[in-house]
Amino acid sequence: MELMQIRYFLEAANTKHMTNSAKNLHITQPALTQAIRRLENDLGVPLFTAKGRNIVLTEYGKYLQKKLEPLMAQIDDIPEQLRMMVALEGETIHMNVLAASGLVMEAIIEYKKEHEDINFQLQQNSESELYDIAVKTKLFYQAVNEENSFTCAEEIYLAVPRNGKYKKRESVCLDEVAEEGFISLLGSREFRYICDRFCQHAGFTPKIIFESDNPSAVKNMIAANMGIGFWPEFTWGSIENEHVRLLKIEEPVCQRDIIINYNRNKMDSQNVIDFYGFLTEFFKCRKLCSMQPASQ
Repeated sequence: MELMQIRYFLEAANTKHMTNSAKNLHITQPALTQAIRRLENDLGVPLFTAKGRNIVLTEYGKYLQKKLEPLMAQIDDIPEQLRMMVALEGETIHMNVLAASGLVMEAIIEYKKEHEDINFQLQQNSESELYDIAVKTKLFYQAVNEENSFTCAEEIYLAVPRNGKYKKRESVCLDEVAEEGFISLLGSREFRYICDRFCQHAGFTPKIIFESDNPSAVKNMIAANMGIGFWPEFTWGSIENEHVRLLKIEEPVCQRDIIINYNRNKMDSQNVIDFYGFLTEFFKCRKLCSMQPASQ
């Protein structure tokens, strides 16, 4: 059955008059009659029978009408449903967050206060290109200039207990801590790779003694003199622990780039562009307000 045949059949079934049905369909009566007959031949059953100047449905016709009417109603609703999908999709921003997830969440919460109609869907997939906005990180010398992208440099410090040999230190060379046990934030593979590269440049492989996906747990472990750990300048927030301090790493240069970029995936990407602008400004402001190592 063709869609046009179905429409012709349902119109004739409702009006029960071929001439009026043809007028409603803006076709000639012979064309309508021929279409109905072709449908009957395709199905192998009669759908109508004559009754004076009108037509009536056969039992086969009644059955077919009962089955087709809800299907046609659904088909007729599809264009409006698609328009609604486009509208909803336009209000949903798909993000691939591979770095600075805590700071990104803060930005989203702040943005939602003034844009309640905007929704967010977050994923963490380094292989996916299906996103509106991505936040990722690379070593400072690996970053590449991409279209529609923003890059923010971030220094990496060493978080150490505020006691013993680190009590009066303001900076450190990384090779000095080659024998120390490192406490690492689990679940941040790109950041872990970057920190491992820092250690390799300093001539050693870090000895990981504790991993956690909870930043507070990492801070508490360092404060308890259980080990040391890398700490980004501003994207993880301040240490806020009187027993932990941050040391500047003098050698090698320990810095990464946070890269935020967006794709024009939608017919109307204005919501994506607006949030991208907000997010980049949020990162800039947080960097300006970032903690100073000397205060820790």
